[in-house]
Amino acid sequence: MRGATTAAELGAELGLSPAAIRKHLDAMLAENLVETRELRSDKPRGRGRPAKAFVLTAAGREDLDNNPHHYDGIATAALRWIVEQHGPEALSAFAASQVRALEQRLEAAVVSAGPDPMTRAEALAEALTAEGYAANATTIASGGQLCQHHCPVAHVAAEFPQLCDAETEVISRLIGTHVQRLATIAHGDGVCTTHIPAPQCVPAAITVRTDND
Repeated sequence: MRGATTAAELGAELGLSPAAIRKHLDAMLAENLVETRELRSDKPRGRGRPAKAFVLTAAGREDLDNNPHHYDGIATAALRWIVEQHGPEALSAFAASQVRALEQRLEAAVVSAGPDPMTRAEALAEALTAEGYAANATTIASGGQLCQHHCPVAHVAAEFPQLCDAETEVISRLIGTHVQRLATIAHGDGVCTTHIPAPQCVPAAITVRTDND
């Protein structure tokens, strides 16, 4: 599931009738695999109930994988051993090395998008979605946001936020500007949200004429 999605959008993408898609969604709601959110819109609301969007719950994200986090315990133990034996700096170095391959795979798609940070963010979101992160980028008043609706290492990153920090640094380098993480799935939030500040407007220099000019 690609973030918050309506039943109509899911039905169109999967080729299912409204009745069929709602039957599946009702079953997933009953199993706590998805939850509903009210769609926000700037348009005046008509009659009837407000439109609902469906998003994966934590249980749904875990169930998304065919092999749901069976190795989290081993990974967590390994990272604890690194910290105990070599200190937190070694863990940060390990985290950076783990995301290096991901950065290399994403770089080509982002570089071809040009220099504009939001255009690059949109290209990055598409590339991250192909990697399984279910990402999207949106423009907001203060700049933009990159949202990731799935995190393959959320359970481990809950104890070791260095993994999130390394990923944030990759996002910053790929977009080409400073970014700020506002929320993470590992911290218990529903979505990993990265804020992309709008470029600061630099006023043009003013030339003061004198009588001698």
